[in-house]
Amino acid sequence: MPIQPKLPLPPLRDTVRTHGLSASKALGQNFLFDEQLLDRIAALPGDLDDQTVFEVGPGPGGLTRALLRAGARVIAVERDDRCLPLLADLGEAFDGRLTVIPDDAMAIDTDALAGGPYHIVANLPYNVGTALFTRWLEPARWPPLWRSLTLMFQLEVAERIVAPVGSNAYGRLAVLAQWRSNARIAMKVHRSAFTPPPKVMSAIVHVTPATEPEGVNPRTLSKLTEKGFGQRRKMLRQSLKGLDGAVEALEALDIDPTRRAETVSVAEWVALARILS
Repeated sequence: MPIQPKLPLPPLRDTVRTHGLSASKALGQNFLFDEQLLDRIAALPGDLDDQTVFEVGPGPGGLTRALLRAGARVIAVERDDRCLPLLADLGEAFDGRLTVIPDDAMAIDTDALAGGPYHIVANLPYNVGTALFTRWLEPARWPPLWRSLTLMFQLEVAERIVAPVGSNAYGRLAVLAQWRSNARIAMKVHRSAFTPPPKVMSAIVHVTPATEPEGVNPRTLSKLTEKGFGQRRKMLRQSLKGLDGAVEALEALDIDPTRRAETVSVAEWVALARILS
């Protein structure tokens, strides 16, 4: 059920202007002010009524407002001290349903913070988006505590996440996102929707956990794909030769060692990792 703030909130653009806040290029910030668009993003995970949502880099709190209106209890991590007064006002308006952690998201244990099942929804800062995403994809525990990821990326990165084998965008990110998850591009967002407008288009990727293949160590798969895609132009026998047992695993699976990483399907990478695990 939609939740309204205790007191009417001024439009976000006005709040930002009142506080003299501008987007920080160093922090990879681009603000979204379109509340209808933000409500559509907040609806992508499904019913959030009384659900815990973890948000990275809320900035002035545009998406945070939408998540709170959707009924979520939001834990937001924000390293920009300039944004904290705006978020404090938002927490008060929504009667304590917002918890703000003034820290770097890369230093946060999201599972420990949430303490139970949760969703991750974020307009990720461009400079740390991929690093955070791969971290959330690699927990040893599966299914993970998170129930869905709804994340804004540059369109180019989003296309790499959902890319099929053999395509130009296919690489390590696609394998990590697809081997035990379902990933799709849920929405594209034009650069003009942001203030200031970034140089590139953006897209929102929605990810949900899938059944995990048996007998595969996630760290092994991560290391294997890091080696394989680290030198894309090289044959597998060259790119994987430093990984103990990898060349022998290729032979055991009848995978031609002269192939290149981008021709190896997700299922084949999983099979390789299973042998090496």
